Amino acid sequence: MRVRVFESADGVARAMARAIERRVAAKPATVLGLPTGRTPIPLYRELVRLYRDDRIDFSRVTTFNLDEFLGLPSRDPRSYCSFMRHHLFDHVNLAASRIHFLDGMARDVDRECVRYERAIDRAGGIDLQILGLGANGHVGFNEPADALVAWTHRTRLTAATRRANSALFGGRVRTVPREALSMGMATILHARRVVLLATGAAKARCVARMIQGPVTPRLPASFLQLHRGAEVWLDRAASADL
Repeated sequence: MRVRVFESADGVARAMARAIERRVAAKPATVLGLPTGRTPIPLYRELVRLYRDDRIDFSRVTTFNLDEFLGLPSRDPRSYCSFMRHHLFDHVNLAASRIHFLDGMARDVDRECVRYERAIDRAGGIDLQILGLGANGHVGFNEPADALVAWTHRTRLTAATRRANSALFGGRVRTVPREALSMGMATILHARRVVLLATGAAKARCVARMIQGPVTPRLPASFLQLHRGAEVWLDRAASADL
């Protein structure tokens, strides 16, 4: 994998925002795959700044988010859809019809997962998929397991992942949903370009295993080694064990 190391988390965010700016300038109808979590918040803040400075136009951009909690409506303030509205969508000129999310309230979960895969296909595939990295090696909600589900699917969240998301739920782990919907690793690997962002010392050990260790479903992020040009963008702290 191609590794880039920046001095700080803000440096990672600025560089990624500029890369998106260049991509959208070259292809206004770019299809972006977007993550949630703490790591991309500085990136979204920088993209909002670029938009306000008239340096990027999102009017023809299409987005697909990686995952969503099962059992939460999109308007629930704890949902990932609300997270994205708060940090990005409400502040730029993305058309509502071009924003795609998994429906956490879908009655037929299997049909919802198929719908999402077909929507990605109809959009022409994802041009740039941005990822975060869970401390246990998950990407999206692809959790460590004996085997991974290739395509968009229903998944059970580990205790570690529920703890990591508890801030959205007032710090009460017991109220974090136990299940979610997520793009699968094959969905992610079909993106034309994949960039994983990882910042902070807490991610250093996982980053090293992802890059230098074997490909294993026990560390889902290691499957990025199979992409023809996956990139890993780190701050100094996250690169400490390389």
